[in-house]
Amino acid sequence: MEVSNLLTVLRAPARVQAKSRPDRSDQLSARVRRRLVTSLYSQPSSLAIGALATFSAAIVSAWIANLPQLYVAAVVLLLIAVARVTAALGLSPDSEGNSTATLELVYEIGAFSYALVLGCTAAYTILIGTQTQVEVLMVANALGYGIGVTARNAGRLTIAIGQLCLTCLPIALACFLTGSLGFIALGITILLLIPAMISIASNIFKVLRDSIAAAETSKKLADKMQVLARTDVVTGLANRAGLNHAMVETMMAVDNDSRLALIWIDLDRFKEVNDLLGHPIGDRVLSEVAKRLSGVSPEGGTVARFGGDEFIVFCPIDDRKDSEKLASEIHAEIMRPFRIDGERLEVRASLGVALLPDHGDDADTLMQSADLALYHAKVGGRAQTCFFDSSMTRDLVRRREIEGELRAALQRDELSIFFQPILDLETGRIKTFEALVRWFHPVKGELRPDEFIPVAEETGVIVTLGNWITAQAARVAASWPEDVTIAVNLSPLQIRAPGAALGIKNALREAGLDPRRLELEVTESLFVEDNHSTAAFIDELSEIGVRFALDDFGTGYSSLGYINKYPFSKIKVDRSFVSGAQVGRKSDAIIRAVAEMGTTLGMDIVAEGLETIEQVQAVKDAGCNLGQGYYFSRAVPDYLAAMLLAQERDSTSKEATG
Repeated sequence: MEVSNLLTVLRAPARVQAKSRPDRSDQLSARVRRRLVTSLYSQPSSLAIGALATFSAAIVSAWIANLPQLYVAAVVLLLIAVARVTAALGLSPDSEGNSTATLELVYEIGAFSYALVLGCTAAYTILIGTQTQVEVLMVANALGYGIGVTARNAGRLTIAIGQLCLTCLPIALACFLTGSLGFIALGITILLLIPAMISIASNIFKVLRDSIAAAETSKKLADKMQVLARTDVVTGLANRAGLNHAMVETMMAVDNDSRLALIWIDLDRFKEVNDLLGHPIGDRVLSEVAKRLSGVSPEGGTVARFGGDEFIVFCPIDDRKDSEKLASEIHAEIMRPFRIDGERLEVRASLGVALLPDHGDDADTLMQSADLALYHAKVGGRAQTCFFDSSMTRDLVRRREIEGELRAALQRDELSIFFQPILDLETGRIKTFEALVRWFHPVKGELRPDEFIPVAEETGVIVTLGNWITAQAARVAASWPEDVTIAVNLSPLQIRAPGAALGIKNALREAGLDPRRLELEVTESLFVEDNHSTAAFIDELSEIGVRFALDDFGTGYSSLGYINKYPFSKIKVDRSFVSGAQVGRKSDAIIRAVAEMGTTLGMDIVAEGLETIEQVQAVKDAGCNLGQGYYFSRAVPDYLAAMLLAQERDSTSKEATG
């Protein structure tokens, strides 16, 4: 929804209020008229009480005056009253089968009939000249009824005025016909009473009408605001609140045998679209994704934008196969290229699917299951669909357990830094040690880095852990010969954390290590995800002499643009090109190309994963000048690293003196 559309919706209440204001012709909307007619049928007990009062007055008058005509009038009033009360109880204004016109007509017949009979009965007592007490009793009852019912029925002004006139005019006419001065004065008073009561009834009617109209307007406004509160402005889909509402309603409406699917969709690397093309283009991509999802979603389903670049499709399904087909169609729709302002864009998505009742019997459990499935889809390489499995919950419990233990391990000094040497392939001398973290759990033994590093990255502990590794490595390296450097791996999350460069500077200062002896190894994925913060981080530390190495080159989003843009002094060729299953002519050619590029640019080229003398000779012949791997040494504790350096220096010294 565009901003202009949103303003239009918000301005609508003002127009509604203007339209709902009473005009001079008293034109009312059908809903307002219905509400007013409904007010006539409210509290039928008041009709019964009024009828009982006038019936009793007629019976007493007939008994006092001993006039059969008054008994007849009393019976007629009673019959009309019974019919009116019965109609009020039998005709429900809440029933759509009873039209407003029918309700109004039935009420008019009863009301006008009763008022006319009552007014004529009171007028009759005046014309025949009965006893004064009878005249007073009937006239007072008739006038009181006419005045009271005018206020009660002011919601329908024509009925109120009709009852007032049919009750009072016969009495006034009878007063004038007697020719008596007192009765003439009474007739004039009654005639003056009629316009006064009409004025009062009109004011009551206007107040009622305006109140109901205002209530209708408020209801419409509330409905519109509710729609806005449950709608995503960018895509027009349901937002998170709308999704929750739809899920509750859907789950309450289905029977126990029904099956539902919740498909959680995350657009892979959508941040790049916003960063490279701008948020307006990003919003248009989101709108197009919303249209495609709505088009492929089955009838009765809900499509929602959960937030950011995440969408959810919640819909009824027949079975798991049906959900698999739907997920496949969703994936295919999203992956179709977009064409926006002449630009061709391709978007990938990861999907997590959970089914009800298989993976949860309530909305919260179903959401958690789909979220876990989505997480595994992204961890498994993105651009794929993953269905929830109970093992995912066990994995989650395991990750939460590792997270808690890792935080405690940092405080209890259970972590250690080991050092693996990187050697000059020409001289065999140690040029650098790479700092690698090891965790020796007091109960579980040694935990592999690939077990706890991903958990640390997911939970944010990697920032604390990374700073600790850098500080410990710098402290140990400060005791080594000045020509030996220390290499530390950095996580993208650590680099993006506030004050990341300051943490590195503090570690160097506290250890007393020359910044030029520190190498920070980063992977290529870092530049794809956040170029701005990465550039600022590298620039700030490069200014003080810290060097940077591009790690695992060739396995990610390899681009010569990164090498050209950032001040890398070293490239590490991934071990898969050296000792992996695909080692051969192609991998050898790649290593040669990288080595030649490094030589031209004045950079060191490190071959990782060297395990045999043949591999060492091969990468050396290919042009790599540095090597790292088990052939030379595994990662060792700090004291063994110092011994390796001491042995190397002693050997060199003996060769020089020999």
